[in-house]
Amino acid sequence: LEGKENQASRSLVEKRLLWQSIAPGHALDGGVTFVPQNRDVIKQLMVGFGMRVTGYHQGHGTKSFLVTTKDPAGVQLVIMAKDPRTENALPGLDENQFHHFDPENIDRFYRGQNNRQGISVLAFQVEDIETIRGRYQQLHPSLVHFYGEYDEISSCGSAESPSTKVLEVYAYYKPETPSGEAKQPDTGTVIRFVETAQTTRPSFCILPGLQKVPAEFDDLCRPAYFDHWVSNVFSRTEFLDTLHDTLGFEPKVDFNAGVVAAGEAQIESTVTGNESMLETCDKEVNLRDQSQVYLPINNALSPVGHVHGFLQEIGQGIQHVANRVEDLVDFVRRCNEFREMTGEGFSFLNIPRSYYGVLSVMHLVASADIEVELAEAVLDACIAEQIATEDGAVDLDLTKASLTAILDQSQLTKGEMMKEYIERKDQIADSILNSRYINLYSLLRNHVSESNYLDLVKCKILCDVQGEDILYQIFTCNILQKSPEDEAPFFEFIQRVCSQCEGENGCPVKVKPGCGGFGIRNFLTLFLSIEVSKAMLEVSNAKNADDEPRRVVAQKRVDCFTDQLNESNPILTQISDAMTSEGNCLMNMKAAQAAGDVVQFEYWKEKKLLAEQEKLDGNQRLMECSHRYEQMMKAIREQTM
Repeated sequence: LEGKENQASRSLVEKRLLWQSIAPGHALDGGVTFVPQNRDVIKQLMVGFGMRVTGYHQGHGTKSFLVTTKDPAGVQLVIMAKDPRTENALPGLDENQFHHFDPENIDRFYRGQNNRQGISVLAFQVEDIETIRGRYQQLHPSLVHFYGEYDEISSCGSAESPSTKVLEVYAYYKPETPSGEAKQPDTGTVIRFVETAQTTRPSFCILPGLQKVPAEFDDLCRPAYFDHWVSNVFSRTEFLDTLHDTLGFEPKVDFNAGVVAAGEAQIESTVTGNESMLETCDKEVNLRDQSQVYLPINNALSPVGHVHGFLQEIGQGIQHVANRVEDLVDFVRRCNEFREMTGEGFSFLNIPRSYYGVLSVMHLVASADIEVELAEAVLDACIAEQIATEDGAVDLDLTKASLTAILDQSQLTKGEMMKEYIERKDQIADSILNSRYINLYSLLRNHVSESNYLDLVKCKILCDVQGEDILYQIFTCNILQKSPEDEAPFFEFIQRVCSQCEGENGCPVKVKPGCGGFGIRNFLTLFLSIEVSKAMLEVSNAKNADDEPRRVVAQKRVDCFTDQLNESNPILTQISDAMTSEGNCLMNMKAAQAAGDVVQFEYWKEKKLLAEQEKLDGNQRLMECSHRYEQMMKAIREQTM
């Protein structure tokens, strides 16, 4: 697979023909829907994301593959599975030489995760493992799982590699510990810390026991870098306290109660992490740096929704892993192209077109400066000519020339509206075309060209803005999933576009990791889109079963979630702008304090208080909006009871 994919990287036609020749019956034919369930995740990673198997370990009862992107120091995933054929001792190897490859780790994870596949370990390279170990032993001793030291002989030569230390701790405590009893660890998910004496940037994974595997990366393979790791837990505050006690992590962003809601489903979330010292003007350095660790943590507030379902079906664990790329549009295009060619890879979460923008009478009236009667006629003509759907989603491949030709042949050029149409047809065409991304334009303005806007819509990429920084995000459908109804983890890919601001001296202002923030708008959109996708699946299943009453109720749920998303958007803009202003004020307060300027300090302090109030007002509006749609969804649910 790996070699054949690389050979076919220059032409889509060539790729398709070659793939059909080496894997007859496995290509995704036109009209066949890609099914993300029951797939080999290593094949998915290789074909979908251009990753390669670069390392391997054969253990006693297990086999493990290291899968990486083009930059070996970027994303590193170790995929481990049971291998009954090797349960007996292998010649030349001591049993349990490497604890992390012991089959009991898989058994333990399955016991803690209701026998579901998933993401079992978060691993971090650290410089002072003894301090971390000491904090866990002192403050959270029951979470300590394993500690070991290894001196290896390199698989690629005879030189001894540096001594490597490995500490494993359980990530979470079990919920609902009886009063007076010691808290017990949740033995599912593990956090692994690895320290090596190697001082240079590693060219291979530092986890002991892995052997290098030769791999080729073609020009279509893209590097990716870890950005953040998201947990679903029963007690968010308890996990936050544990990370603060042991690693010194501090909360960075809070999404409070009632802010993140989709119908009846509500959650809370906090992003915690360390404080990276990196400040750079170099975009490449900022892309590749992984010194900033962010751990968003979710807990459910209601007995419905994705987070609640995850916790009930699986238990506490990793909801998704987010990776950073240089060009998200390019990355998603490649993934979509290879999926269409091979029938393998990943599909992405469905985002309603209303998130980006749709054509409406009011939009035409405002942007084309025409009368309501003509706007209604234009919308009707677009729908009749099938260049727009009933809900106003305009064809993404439509050009101005073809649009004008279609409208000129319609009823708009006849009757009383003809004069106004002819006078304003240029503005009308522009209004129709920019309706496809008008919501994005209200955020990004002229930072993005029209072709780039259309690429974002076609790829179903989410966008958010924090100050002058832009955040692009996309989420895969579930991975390691057996049934479409099952909760399961997924991947996120992001692109952080940091501002190119200049300081008073004319030099570029240095930026820190995490520019673009965490997208409160996209956070809610993700939450809503997960629920929309489940409701859309229910619509499809009802259609296939010829169950019209069930289909009608499911469609009402889809419409309710979509309407909530549309109504929330301007409120989220208010909150996002207030958060940006609050951050700017805090930065200016620190600068004034450092300069000993009391007047400026008080000025920015007052501005910060105003921004905080604006954020609180936005949160209140969003909670009121969420409560209204909670009641709507409750009424829809009760129709089925």
